[in-house]
Parts: sequence; structure tokens; C-alpha cells
Amino acid sequence: MIRNKEILEKFEIEIEKKEKVDFFKNLKIFEALYKEAVEMKILPLKNPLEEIEVDIKLAHLLNSLK
Repeated sequence: MIRNKEILEKFEIEIEKKEKVDFFKNLKIFEALYKEAVEMKILPLKNPLEEIEVDIKLAHLLNSLK
């Protein structure tokens, strides 16, 4: 449970400043996660348009927030 949101936000900002973005490291992580999803038969999707209406409604809701 987060008790002091401001301290956490300051910590996150400090971490972001110290750590540089490593494209190739992030790509390796993505590829590993994708491979795991394929092995678990989560991807590729059998019917990619299944429940698309829910996704559209959720996207509309999130995009309307400021």
C-alpha cells in the first residue's frame, strides 16, 4: 500500500533521470514476453476481433479523461 504518493513520484522521477533508455534491452524483453505468450498459446489470437466492442468503449472512455 502506498502511503505517500509524492515520495513515490519523486523516486520514480529520479530513477527515470538516472536510467537511460536501452532500446535493444527493451526489445529483448519484448521478444521474450512474446515468445512466452506464444508458448502458452495466448498468441496469436484465434479471433482478434472478439470483444472488440469492449476495447473500443474502453479506449473511448480513457481518451475522454484528462
